[in-house]
Amino acid sequence: MAVDDECKLKFLELKAKRNHRFIVFKIDEKIQQVAVEKVRGPEETYEDFANGLPADECRYAVYDFDFTTAENCQKSKIFFIAWAPDTSRVRSKMLYASSKD
Repeated sequence: MAVDDECKLKFLELKAKRNHRFIVFKIDEKIQQVAVEKVRGPEETYEDFANGLPADECRYAVYDFDFTTAENCQKSKIFFIAWAPDTSRVRSKMLYASSKD
């Protein structure tokens, strides 16, 4: 599975500059390539992210989660999410599962 250069570029921006809250990636089955579907800024919330995922299609996403530790330190973690709802096509679930690495 090929990965579009924009995917790598946007992820590096999120990782280094923290100028995105999340990035959603979609596999274009016709050309067998992972591409960026949407990018949202740091003002977005987790609810905005969760509500923006399709109810019947698979996606990959990267989410930058800000939190405060028990020692009152501000931290941030980047999570990779493989979204595969039960209502999506079996072929799509298999394609996303096999391409995750």
